[in-house]
Amino acid sequence: MAGCKREAAAPAAEPAPAPAPAAAAAPAAPAPMELKDVIEHSPSYVVGITFPPALNRYPGLAEAVGRYAQAARGELMEAVGGLGNDRPSAPYELSLQFEMLLERPELVAVAADGSRYTGGAHGEPLVARFVWLPQQQRMLTAETLIPDPKGWAQVAGYVATQLRQAVQARVDAEQLPPEDHDEQVRSADKMIAEGTEPQAENFSQFQPLVDAAGKIVALRFVFPPYQVGPYSDGTQTVDVPASVLRGLVAPEYAELFAA
Repeated sequence: MAGCKREAAAPAAEPAPAPAPAAAAAPAAPAPMELKDVIEHSPSYVVGITFPPALNRYPGLAEAVGRYAQAARGELMEAVGGLGNDRPSAPYELSLQFEMLLERPELVAVAADGSRYTGGAHGEPLVARFVWLPQQQRMLTAETLIPDPKGWAQVAGYVATQLRQAVQARVDAEQLPPEDHDEQVRSADKMIAEGTEPQAENFSQFQPLVDAAGKIVALRFVFPPYQVGPYSDGTQTVDVPASVLRGLVAPEYAELFAA
């Protein structure tokens, strides 16, 4: 019986293991970046960056805009660092302004315009556009909007035609001697052809134009100086109507466009 009792007896209790520490909480997600205006100045450089407060309602968009601004400032500061102990004849400068172009439940668009001066005759233009899809929480890019390269051939043809017509009208109005007239047209034609090659990257900067119902009636493609014309021509734009685009865009975006 004693043996039975010993067999039946529960083994001596081992010391209870120390309670496992509470599972380490997953690191808290970083607080959304809050964009604030930046003003910096020194004898060597000046920085001025302004953001619309409404941007902070869209953390993903604000993050992308913030990265762009930081990169622009970083390139300025790299140039400042290259000065060593020298002081430029005119302070290096970054001027960058962000503006809300459109804010609707299905579409938000932001423009970035400015310049960065690091010596020379004039500053480097800074031109960017950001189109955010709040419901999908992601950016609408040229590559995703029109994924088929053949689609860009149609867009490029439309844009190039509009740009060439604008050049022709401008040069005609200047009433130049025939040889100067023809040379300007030829030069512009070459830049337009190169800057509108049918690749998504050449049409990466765009902003939607919408009707009262919020449907896209056109996309305004934005071309910074030097892409399709000389610096003196400034930033150029071409509006491509929804009638041209609707059959080219990826099916998931077709409903964003007016019929």
